[in-house]
Amino acid sequence: MTSAKLRRAVLSVVFGVVMANPLFAMFEGSLLYFPSHLPAGSDLQEWAVEGKFMGYSHAVASPRMVWLMFHGNAGQASQRGYIRASLPVTDAVFIMEYPGYGKREGSPSMKSINTAATEAYAALVKLYPGVSIGVIGESLGSGPASFICSLSNPPGRLVLIVPFDNLLSVAKEHMGFLPVSWLMRDKWDNVAALSKYSGRVDIYGALEDTVIPFSHAKHLAESLPGAKFHEMKCGHNDWSARNLVRIDR
Repeated sequence: MTSAKLRRAVLSVVFGVVMANPLFAMFEGSLLYFPSHLPAGSDLQEWAVEGKFMGYSHAVASPRMVWLMFHGNAGQASQRGYIRASLPVTDAVFIMEYPGYGKREGSPSMKSINTAATEAYAALVKLYPGVSIGVIGESLGSGPASFICSLSNPPGRLVLIVPFDNLLSVAKEHMGFLPVSWLMRDKWDNVAALSKYSGRVDIYGALEDTVIPFSHAKHLAESLPGAKFHEMKCGHNDWSARNLVRIDR
């Protein structure tokens, strides 16, 4: 067998193993996103813009500040009412539903989520003229939250909870035995997205995080001069039950 034929044979075997591995599906999106489609079952109100379902909200009369939240990769927006405990009672919060999650049509991807995030942010800017708007990103939601801060009219505040620096680096840490840079479709890079952002940034990293290890949140904070970094002694999903995030002004 010639060397060229040998290389082709080896590549064919490697490609076959990768394609047969269920982890390949994650890099195509079907295992990166874990949507649920349950009844809302929440004291949050449905949020719609011109008849289009956007997610859920907790509105207050004459809010001092309005928050747009992007949640993690599992479940649905109606389950994120816990964020209210982290906010001043004078603030309103709108939790965007990802395409393909809950009752929202579509399918999740970096492109579809970033597009939906842009629409949601524009809707709140229009709905609350003159009111300060902040963005909250939890876990996977740190991707679209950081993306919003790269727009020409970014929000004045950004809060990232158990975030990544860039999604590819997290995937490589967990699955370095695979050519993840080839396989991953959705590669949010929060360091790059926030490189020119001048608003206030608060980052909460979980010291016992095994999903997005603490080092990724710390690296993100170190890349942003002026960012305030908060260490939480908990795992990836424990912060809300233990009320470890307190968002002030």
